[in-house]
Amino acid sequence: MKWALMTIVRYGWFGLLVLIAFGYLAAGFSDRSKNTLRDPVAKTNFSAAEGEGKKNASGESGLPLGKVAEEKSPLAEAKSPSLDPASRFDAVANGDDGLRESMAAIEASLALGWDEAGVERTETADWLTICRRMSLALVGSGLSLEEIRRLESMPESQREQAHLESLLVDPRFHQYWAERWSRFYVGADDGPFLVYRRRRFRTWLTDQFTQNTRYDEIVRRLVTAEGLWTDRPEVNFLTVTFDSNDGQPDPVRLAARASRAFLGLRIDCLQCHNDFLGNVSLGSADSPREGMQTDFHQLAAFFTSAKTNGLQGVQENEANYHYQYLDANAEVEVTPSVPYQPELLPTEGSPRHRLAAWMTHPENRQAGRSTVSHVWALLFGRSATDAVDNLPLDEEAPAVIEALTDEFITHQFDLRDLIRMIVHSSAFRVSSRAEFEVTDAHEDTGAVFPLTRLRPEQMAASIIQSARIKKIDRDSSLLVQLDKFGSTNDFVRRYGDQGEDEFSNDSVTISQRLVMLNGEMLRKAIGNNPVLNATNHIARFAKTDAQAIETTYLAVLNRRPTPTESEHFVARLKESDDRHAGIEDLYWVLLNSTELAWNH
Repeated sequence: MKWALMTIVRYGWFGLLVLIAFGYLAAGFSDRSKNTLRDPVAKTNFSAAEGEGKKNASGESGLPLGKVAEEKSPLAEAKSPSLDPASRFDAVANGDDGLRESMAAIEASLALGWDEAGVERTETADWLTICRRMSLALVGSGLSLEEIRRLESMPESQREQAHLESLLVDPRFHQYWAERWSRFYVGADDGPFLVYRRRRFRTWLTDQFTQNTRYDEIVRRLVTAEGLWTDRPEVNFLTVTFDSNDGQPDPVRLAARASRAFLGLRIDCLQCHNDFLGNVSLGSADSPREGMQTDFHQLAAFFTSAKTNGLQGVQENEANYHYQYLDANAEVEVTPSVPYQPELLPTEGSPRHRLAAWMTHPENRQAGRSTVSHVWALLFGRSATDAVDNLPLDEEAPAVIEALTDEFITHQFDLRDLIRMIVHSSAFRVSSRAEFEVTDAHEDTGAVFPLTRLRPEQMAASIIQSARIKKIDRDSSLLVQLDKFGSTNDFVRRYGDQGEDEFSNDSVTISQRLVMLNGEMLRKAIGNNPVLNATNHIARFAKTDAQAIETTYLAVLNRRPTPTESEHFVARLKESDDRHAGIEDLYWVLLNSTELAWNH
């Protein structure tokens, strides 16, 4: 009897611990304060100055940036502590002359582009369409029905601003952009075993976006990273190249990656020979010259100062780089140097810190232009130029990119401010429909919103979100989060992961259509699940067939049906013997529509 009691007590304690652990997991790993639960905007939103204060308090400081860096951003000063996102933006827009001047300059650059191309601008899109574009770009899915209803409760003039401000402090935004930028910085592969932790690198980037760390500070930390790849996640920017350089950071790969990611220059071909075809122009805008093989290897020489030092991980040492150039008889010592504007390179400091200071210097417009180009591409789904990582020094970018670059530098490399300016520009708000024939010139100049295919993970997230009434985030139940994670990974694997090819717009393949028509995820999304699936909730609670059709359109396509569509599907629903089955069929039709698969 005593043995039985001891067994019950022992396993009872074990069961209690399991229940406590499950309760913690089911809570969603989140701060359950009442402000956080009510509104994501109540969560911490650091300004650039606040972020600097926290970094200084932790003992980390960046390199001096000159006068521009010392001044506090006018946009950051104007931010209101209000929990209401619409009020927050109104306080910025109405109380900050700097923001008004920034938007005026951006609009003037757009108008100049329309005049030069001789194109007519179409009308502004409706608020639901604009909000869907924001959600797809910032969190990777369409709006939930819960979000739409919340926005509908506000005055229409505030809805777009409110949605944007909510998204900018939403953990989904931080996580989604961390993954997109991780692919840009380190690729999509798992990398070398043991010495590379891609997940930790992505988590670190998530933290930077959460804290609204200045972009120039992110670049500095990546270029100058030191320590172990496990406790200093930014070091993984270097260790991803270990497999090609005998356990040391590969300066050649790092030079190629850094030039593309931070400078928007493709100088990879200079690794082997001089530029004989006129594809690479360096020097300066006023005095351009052809790219030389020395340009690439002098840039690579900076990264030879990063050396693996046993249990201390990557440490900074002296640069030591030798290379045998094409047609040369022997190796020569290569001195670190930069491919343009050498006057901005500090003369003192360690090699990588000097390089980081040069890359983030306010007068290094090419670096700022590269960042603006990439953010623009993330928001629109396509680059404003031929390629997001190829902005030749001797060619001017579109006028709007140049204007945004000026404002990005003025606003102290604040990514959120940059996103605000792009989203509130006419180019982002115009309709994709027009009464005139739409040409490439219309899309290139921002006179019409460009049509772009959704990425595989955007397709998966949109399908899963449309099947739920409430938005899926870290406050959702653990089971819902796990189901989304597993379903997304399986769908992307079958649909086809684009890897580092972030902005590919290839046509749909037969296998992708089959995944949509017959895939398991669609069956789960529209199946008979009375607890989770929106089809069951709509069938049960929609008072009329017309309301059921409208709600389905809002949940899937984030728009209301046209009168013709509503009339047609109401008639079909009335003919159906099973109302729930009819709504399931409508869901299947809309999820397989071309409209869902494109950003427009």
